[in-house]
Amino acid sequence: MRSGLLSGRISGTGSHQHFGDGLGKGDRQSLLQFARYGIGFAQRRYGTLISAFGFSTGAASYFLLPFEPTSETILLGLAICLAGTILLRRSSAEAGFSRFALAVLTAWVLGVLAGKYATVRVSPSQISAETGPVLVEGWVESISSGRNGLRLRLLVHSVGDRARSGVPDHVRVTHRLSPVIDVGRFVRCWVVLRPPPAPLIASDYAFDREAFYRRTGAVGFVLGRCRPGTLGAPRDLIKKARLRLAELRRALARHVRQGAGERAGGFAAALASGDRSFLASSDQEVLRASGLAHLMAISGLHMGLVGGLVFLVSWRGLALLEPLALRVSVRKLAACVAIITCSLYLMLSGASVSTQRAFVMAMVVFGAILVDRAPFSVQSFSLAMMIVVLLAPWSVLSPGFQMSFAATGALVATFHAWGDRRKRLSLPLSGPVFWVKSLVLTSLVSGLATLPFAIYHFGRIAAFGFPANLLAMPIVSLICTPLAGLAVVLSWLGMGEVGLTLFGWSLGLVLRIAEVFAALGEGSRDLIRPIYGVISLSGILGLGLLILVKGRWRLTGVAPLVLAAGLWTIPSADLLHWAPSGDVFLVRTSGQILRYRLAKGEGLSPLRYRDVIASHDCRIETCEIEAGGVHIRLAPKGDMACGAPQTPDWVFIRDPVPSHCDAFIVPWADVQASRGQSWYIRRNTLQPVKAISCGRRPWRPCPVP
Repeated sequence: MRSGLLSGRISGTGSHQHFGDGLGKGDRQSLLQFARYGIGFAQRRYGTLISAFGFSTGAASYFLLPFEPTSETILLGLAICLAGTILLRRSSAEAGFSRFALAVLTAWVLGVLAGKYATVRVSPSQISAETGPVLVEGWVESISSGRNGLRLRLLVHSVGDRARSGVPDHVRVTHRLSPVIDVGRFVRCWVVLRPPPAPLIASDYAFDREAFYRRTGAVGFVLGRCRPGTLGAPRDLIKKARLRLAELRRALARHVRQGAGERAGGFAAALASGDRSFLASSDQEVLRASGLAHLMAISGLHMGLVGGLVFLVSWRGLALLEPLALRVSVRKLAACVAIITCSLYLMLSGASVSTQRAFVMAMVVFGAILVDRAPFSVQSFSLAMMIVVLLAPWSVLSPGFQMSFAATGALVATFHAWGDRRKRLSLPLSGPVFWVKSLVLTSLVSGLATLPFAIYHFGRIAAFGFPANLLAMPIVSLICTPLAGLAVVLSWLGMGEVGLTLFGWSLGLVLRIAEVFAALGEGSRDLIRPIYGVISLSGILGLGLLILVKGRWRLTGVAPLVLAAGLWTIPSADLLHWAPSGDVFLVRTSGQILRYRLAKGEGLSPLRYRDVIASHDCRIETCEIEAGGVHIRLAPKGDMACGAPQTPDWVFIRDPVPSHCDAFIVPWADVQASRGQSWYIRRNTLQPVKAISCGRRPWRPCPVP
């Protein structure tokens, strides 16, 4: 008999009863029918979500492949999947699993195709070797703060005497002196250019991939100062419009900073325009240390607060106009006003990837209101995920994408379950108790949902992030955002300074909270055992099943969580890395990171560990490392390499290499030639880690010596 579960002719309630009765009889309802029921249930309730995850996983798989797949191969795979789906569409019920697997595989191949199309569409020119000093001419698109000075993103006009075909679209340079130029101006700079740096270790941030898709073909530093040039705006209308918008953003940031006051002016400018160059490095550090770093980048929180406030005020305000409210849906009009406001906020904030992601999610929510659908649902969440992946497929590997959708999905599922429970118990949906519970639940759920990603990407967490968010978020939501809206209204009346002063005062409260909790958590952020890929994937699967699945099927999420917890407790190996910067890093399995200064190099340290303060200086005297039963000596000179009191097993030596030594020698010259080396400390020895390959993906060409 053909199964009604897969054909869709039986409702969810009926399928539960039929399935339960069959299992009790123990005749034809076997394990096979159990699997059919699970597949049919997943297709009906979570089909869109499964497709979204398959699409996202396909995009991630493309960027993680060790080789570049051809377009023909991807299209052939897609054709096979579509043909198989058509052939099995009218097959028997026994082919339910095959149809399900083909649907997931098709979504996966489409994700791979999205990644490939993004690569073909970009294809920017890149600097293949260090160049300079060379004269770079171009327009300043943005200015941001960096560790060693201001970072200028230039829309390039020319690079020395290079042919136009070999000139990058954009370069990012560090300006160490006080600049005499501003956004939108044409400048001439003497710059030392380098290719965008590739990750030094497997878990490091892939800046070169991010730069490739942002059309940034080189990075470098300015010698002296950039000087204004005489060339006008570019002829290309799109580039000209982007530069004009960048000038407006810079002017807005400067105005907000001056009006909000010295204490929180930079913070206010960052929230208003996305320009963080005015935000003091000390304020950025305390926000990161306290777990409030998500407030610095314009993301889903800011877009949601702006759009939600405008929607609520417009909805209630238009409802007061009786002739209008009786004839049209003021809720839909309010959604249109919110869409226009979010679009303006997107342009004024610089339209970064995180802001684009937040804009898409907001558009899905307000679009659902326009078509009379539930704005906060699994379907809306899945649609937003697929649109974001389609627009920026490379972002699926970024912590922003993963943490944003993890928090959003967890909150949507949690508040749906909570709302259903309150309806069953007839509990009120308002009042101070309800608001306090909502705040605590929001902070707790979002914190738990993003915790695995924070540990995986950054190797650390803010020890007091939960209480810091619990205190700061009501201020941001209930005080800062309304005051920002008030500042906009008062600016139309010529009283903008008053509104900005109040806005800055409210943000000053947030900074004080960040300072308190950053001081409380000082020294406790690195004592976290690292989470690796398999552990992270297993934990994500378990949390997803527990949050999204309803009923008894929710218990299926326990097994992946137990597996992740078990794998996490298994001791792994310590990691030793000698970076091109000359520093040696010892990463222990507990999460502790030690940094030893040994040589002075022209390269970089792993971006993952750049904030680690050096604990030992080995440039004059030797340093000894005992890890995993291995004795390692860091020696600045050859005559210090193998002497008393104990002959080491391994010697990392700067110069010169001793002629006779019983230990294994790692010379600094070899590390420089290979651009960094890593070892796992296992079985009482150092096991070399295979270097990250180059030349196999478009964004990671091999450097030219």
